Amino acid sequence: MAGRLTNAWRLWEEIKEQGYPDGYGNVRNYVSRTLRGKPQPVGPRPPSARAVTRWILTHPDALAEGDRLQLKAVLANCPDLTVLADHVRSFAHMLTHLQGDQLPEWIEAAAATSELPSLRRFAQHLERDLDAVTAGLTQPWNSGVVEGHVNRIKMLKRQMFGRAGFALLRRRVLLT
Repeated sequence: MAGRLTNAWRLWEEIKEQGYPDGYGNVRNYVSRTLRGKPQPVGPRPPSARAVTRWILTHPDALAEGDRLQLKAVLANCPDLTVLADHVRSFAHMLTHLQGDQLPEWIEAAAATSELPSLRRFAQHLERDLDAVTAGLTQPWNSGVVEGHVNRIKMLKRQMFGRAGFALLRRRVLLT
């Protein structure tokens, strides 16, 4: 018997196969009297999906030593996640070093991963507007400032619960 069972039905089925003559009720009473309520050994809590995502998206040199060790342990137990992390890091390298010319090779490699359908779909979506994505990964300028203003205006409009007509929105934006 691997570990201690506290599920009376599973325990009864297992010992019945080994020749236990009594019924389920005796096993249920034994489990409830002696095994339940006692603390069971618990291993360390696995990291959350959010934490693993943050570790993968953070540059390896910027990770704390504890996070780096935990990520290494997670990746050792999940080969699909290791493949995904490699693709994410190579894409991040392209992005930060403005190497958009490497995008077709990255898309080809990502599309070839049959065990990661989400990554394959992401790569296929990049191919839809390859020229724009390549330019975005190559050119040193971006529209981040404009997107920030658009985001701020949308937030203001949401704060006013849709009451904001153009005149009120214009007054609020221009006066700040």
